[in-house]
Amino acid sequence: MASLGLQILGVGLAVLGWIGNILICMLPLWKVSAFIGNNIVVAQTIWEGLWMSCVVQSTGQMQCKVYDSLLALPPDLQAARAMVVIAILFSLFGLLLSVVGGKCTTCVCYPQARIPA
Repeated sequence: MASLGLQILGVGLAVLGWIGNILICMLPLWKVSAFIGNNIVVAQTIWEGLWMSCVVQSTGQMQCKVYDSLLALPPDLQAARAMVVIAILFSLFGLLLSVVGGKCTTCVCYPQARIPA
């Protein structure tokens, strides 16, 4: 029965990793830059994500704008966007394989059945 617990743990961790990949893809905190003028009143923080950019004023007001085109992205964020989407697809494929292949996985339950070294 130890193998069933390990399989459930593995699938649970795979689901957690897949959800983490999706959250990382959605967050706009990939590049953060701050601009502070001569006084603190005009302070701005610019967040650039894979799908949108946001400007946070010193007053706490935040404005987000979705990128108009793929070419509006800097090259490093274009590459990151492609790799994150590929990572999400691979993690989904791995999750599906772990669920399907879980029935084929067995662990040796009896110490007498192990092959001596």
